[in-house]
Amino acid sequence: MTHRAPSLRAPLLAALKSDLSLLTELGHGIEKESLRVRPDGALSEQPHPRALGSALTHPNITTDFSEAQLELITGVHGSVEACLGELRDVHRFVTAKLGQERLWPTSMPCVLGTDADIPLGRYGTSNIARAKTIYRSGLGYRYGRLMQTISGVHYNFSLPDRYFSQQAAGSSAERALRTSSYFDLIRNFRRYAWLLMYLFGASPAICRSFVKGREHHLEPFDEGSLHLPYGTSLRMGRLGYQSDAQSELHVSYNSLDAYADTIIDALTRPHPAYQAIGVKGEDGYRQLNDSIIQIENEFYGAIRPKQPTESGERPLLALKRRGVAYVEVRCLDLNPFDAIGISEQDARFIDTFLLYCLIGDSEPDCQEASQIMNQNQQRVVEEGRRPGLSLETMDGSAAMQDVATQVLDQCAELAALQDEAARESGGSEQPLFTEAVEQARTRVADPDSTPSARILERMRAEQVPFFRFAMNQADAHRKALLDMPLNEAEAEHFAKLASESLAQQQVLEAPGEPPFEAFLEQYLALPPEALAAAS
Repeated sequence: MTHRAPSLRAPLLAALKSDLSLLTELGHGIEKESLRVRPDGALSEQPHPRALGSALTHPNITTDFSEAQLELITGVHGSVEACLGELRDVHRFVTAKLGQERLWPTSMPCVLGTDADIPLGRYGTSNIARAKTIYRSGLGYRYGRLMQTISGVHYNFSLPDRYFSQQAAGSSAERALRTSSYFDLIRNFRRYAWLLMYLFGASPAICRSFVKGREHHLEPFDEGSLHLPYGTSLRMGRLGYQSDAQSELHVSYNSLDAYADTIIDALTRPHPAYQAIGVKGEDGYRQLNDSIIQIENEFYGAIRPKQPTESGERPLLALKRRGVAYVEVRCLDLNPFDAIGISEQDARFIDTFLLYCLIGDSEPDCQEASQIMNQNQQRVVEEGRRPGLSLETMDGSAAMQDVATQVLDQCAELAALQDEAARESGGSEQPLFTEAVEQARTRVADPDSTPSARILERMRAEQVPFFRFAMNQADAHRKALLDMPLNEAEAEHFAKLASESLAQQQVLEAPGEPPFEAFLEQYLALPPEALAAAS
């Protein structure tokens, strides 16, 4: 049966063509996670290095789940080059301060011991710092600490406000259009997110230690590694971020209110398995609460609608008050062939793909469509490079390569516009966005050119297990970054940020905070405004 990918909506395409400068003002931001490992490849036992500043308050350098899991963050930039340039500078600073430690370059973790060997992130003695650690404790109890050590790249994307103001009169109409447009994007993205997992999936193999004592469906690669022969992104499959409790939820992305209703339900409905854990034990707090999700960030998804929060504001309330400001893509593996985990060409294609999701026809979602999306994702992450692989659509089965080609045909038109916009603004004369789409075409036509296939081929050619492949890449990336040290001004800038963040943490830890129980009650409260708005 024939499936047709969404066509570009003529009015929206015309709006971009009439003002190509819009395409040079897209917002880009990246959050990149990496484990710190010792020279022997074992997880670091050292606390977050003081030379990097405070993980609680530093704008660029924090930790994710574990004390040994760095998260490096950029600001918002108008170009891919500027965004990745800042990310590279942060890497250069961090690498110089880590001594002999390395950044693990793959999404699936290094050789690990037991859950008890994985330290939770620590953020100081303030109330908010304690809450952040308790949240991570809850994740550990709910899903196991091993799962939380999986790392990835989060890609934030937005269009300039004037794209929406040109089409809507008045601030409320502009906000409504912006929010509905981003939900259009999200619905299309969820239907075709499997394409990113195929193109950029880089976790086809793991260390055996990751599944020690657990049932799994992987095949031996060598004595130390397990894999799936046609796998692309095991991180996004059954071994990765999965939640039985959340799988019971049907999240509708047809509107902000529909989305918020589901999130509020998850935030307020107790889950029996989490009730059995208990909020407190003899050792103190185990989790923030016993709901399906403790806070909004626990909700897993390949993409999220986002709105920056103000001090003390819940993410859900920020969305309800001011609408969606950008989207956060969460299904990208670390690229082990790039020292910062993502290449400019990767990022350019993601830009084009997200534009396509925004202006392509976007049909409402439903529970059946969500089930198909989940099934397609599972197929692609486990056997995406299998010849003749088919996917399910609302129209019936279709060859994965055919659907991918249809999407890329639509992306090509947008990439040409992005290249023209770059030239007109004095940027590159090279068709860089078109080249990114062409690289994607090559990977669709030739599965052996995908990152997942290249990793397995490198392991075979060099006769090394997954662990040694990753360590070799970690060593190479460390050397490359140390060979390009920051200049004096750049080094002083990051040193100042580190010092200022430590001072800001001290301010938060000054006497006078309310008792922790009172703080926590207020921290977790959902004000009537949020509940009423989603009814």
